[in-house]
Amino acid sequence: MFSFRKKLKVDLSELDDQKEQLSSFLRQTFNLEVTSDGHNLSIDSELPAQELERQVNKFIYHRHLNNKYWVALEHGAVRIHRFKEKKIEKQKKRTTPPSTIKHGW
Repeated sequence: MFSFRKKLKVDLSELDDQKEQLSSFLRQTFNLEVTSDGHNLSIDSELPAQELERQVNKFIYHRHLNNKYWVALEHGAVRIHRFKEKKIEKQKKRTTPPSTIKHGW
């Protein structure tokens, strides 16, 4: 009888600089209105949350951001997380000491 439209949410607290691009990507993909409030995007839709997660993951992959960010579905909301960076310390190159052998030529 009545279709129940739920509000899907995308948490962009880690990926704030790509908010406008992701918003326009989701508008084009789903042909729905996407609203922005702070660090979140909201979509009134009948779509399953897994489909929204898949499309956000597709956006991350096509922007070559998948080495810095990963997408998870948590409590019905899609969250974008940043990978923790490992600090790589440069090791000192070990050089061989000069030869101290006396040659008798």
